[in-house]
Amino acid sequence: MTDPEQDFDPLRQPVMAHLVELRQRLIWSMLAIVVGFGACYAFAPQIYAFLVHPLADASAGEPRRLIYTGLTEAFITYIKLALWGGCFLAFPVIAAQIWMFVAPGLYKHERKAFLPFLLATPVLFLAGAALAYYFVFPMAWTFFLSFEMPAAPGALPIQLEARVSEYLSLSMTIIFAFGLAFQMPVILVLLTRIGVLSATKLSQFRRYAIVLIFVAAAVLTPPDVISQISLALPLLLLYELSILASRWVEKSRPEDAAAGPQA
Repeated sequence: MTDPEQDFDPLRQPVMAHLVELRQRLIWSMLAIVVGFGACYAFAPQIYAFLVHPLADASAGEPRRLIYTGLTEAFITYIKLALWGGCFLAFPVIAAQIWMFVAPGLYKHERKAFLPFLLATPVLFLAGAALAYYFVFPMAWTFFLSFEMPAAPGALPIQLEARVSEYLSLSMTIIFAFGLAFQMPVILVLLTRIGVLSATKLSQFRRYAIVLIFVAAAVLTPPDVISQISLALPLLLLYELSILASRWVEKSRPEDAAAGPQA
């Protein structure tokens, strides 16, 4: 017969409490994604029309259609589209759950320092997604459609017959890639805030950052120069803004130290 008092571990109780809370936060996040998925699936045709609109505009009034070659392709594409949109809608809830899980373990001045990064994340993501949709898509789709050729004597016409799954996958991937790339200032400034990086290191690393940014732009965008430059130039600007923000963070660090740990 074991003694219950011998099985009690005071160090184990906080760990179990954190795991229970983590499970609760994950459940709320998954519920938010499920609700967002349901809402987006109900409006999947409208979301589809929104994503296809740049291609329709780039077609210059010519008749255009998207096809699907598999019996379940359109249905699976709508499922992916709804899940993609559901994650977008659920992001505020997910971010709030992350904040509620992390905030109790931070001091007051640490919460004040971390909160702006949490707020800047969706703003920058939306800015990157808007850049992709309103600026990159029209130019990129016009470029790709320029390879169409009308019928000529002794030759067959070249005309785009895009599959709906390929087009939407490409569109969603580009939007997500642009939004993710625009998180660079948040990551760099946060690393500066915790002392891993500094404004001086970022300035010294600038020449390498330029190369890495253009490499990332080439990987994340369609294989045309316009799309790559459209992503690289904003990222270069964001990198310079990250250096300025890092300097401001370094100046404010003595004030946080003077404030001391406060619950």
